[in-house]
Amino acid sequence: MLMGLSLGTWMLITVMIAFSGSAILMWFAARNNGQFEDVEGIKYRMLEDGEYDIPPSQLKE
Repeated sequence: MLMGLSLGTWMLITVMIAFSGSAILMWFAARNNGQFEDVEGIKYRMLEDGEYDIPPSQLKE
């Protein structure tokens, strides 16, 4: 036993460090790609009128 911890405990600590490190890397990648730039705009775009999503040639007159 190293420092009073069993092999299973050391494996669990290693897995936790790996998962935490990958989560931090994913957060930095998302931040660098601009995923957090406009967090308020999506809820306002949801309320906009959807008629502009259809091309004018396909609008029924």
